[in-house]
Amino acid sequence: MPLLDHFHGSLRRRRHWESFHSSWATFIAQRLNRGVLPKNCVAEVHVTLGVQLEADVTAEQERGQDNGAAGGTATAVWAPSRPTLNIPVDFTDIDLFEVQVVREDRDLRVVAAIELVSPANKDRPDSRRAFAAKCLSYLHQGVGVVVVDVVTEWTTNLHAELLAVLERDAGDAGNLPLYVAAYRTVTRQKKCRLQAWTEPLVLNAPLPTVPLWIDPARAVPLDLEPSYLATCEALLVSP
Repeated sequence: MPLLDHFHGSLRRRRHWESFHSSWATFIAQRLNRGVLPKNCVAEVHVTLGVQLEADVTAEQERGQDNGAAGGTATAVWAPSRPTLNIPVDFTDIDLFEVQVVREDRDLRVVAAIELVSPANKDRPDSRRAFAAKCLSYLHQGVGVVVVDVVTEWTTNLHAELLAVLERDAGDAGNLPLYVAAYRTVTRQKKCRLQAWTEPLVLNAPLPTVPLWIDPARAVPLDLEPSYLATCEALLVSP
């Protein structure tokens, strides 16, 4: 199955990309769990679409007022002083289409993560920095990371954003509009090094296989083509 454009043309009008991404993550996990990962590892899917957490102050106040309504003894509520800072902020909502590989014999510790990029991960500088910081946090913990970007709606390159945070140049790979990048960190002579394997993704061409590092010395093949094909078949998506 050649890679399709899920964000433009007739396919965008016929299918929601969110449904495709979440289904693709599921098929990636299923394939990894069917003999690709070692027996002590399992792939799990995590999907979140820009959820904001908001405290309902009014409800909290009403619950506080009800404490003495039933005739019992009211408990004095401690009230802090006025805040010394009170300004509006814009916390970036992060879309998450992620497959985590966890190790069952180590309290389900995450050893690898596959990130399917969404438009909201690329549309603003804050979003791009947050995505890069999330990937770098994984890498700092020794977690292998794979980033899959098939978003044609925005041409910004998150591989370049990640390396910019480290004040490094992404080279030609930083100019790819669509790509898959696999990362690992290794320690050599007491110095940590970041290594990356980047492959371009091309519309109307098959998807590649990249290494998924489940520890610094061991990788399994992440063949994206079969899971992509399975997703297209399950959702009745055709060129």
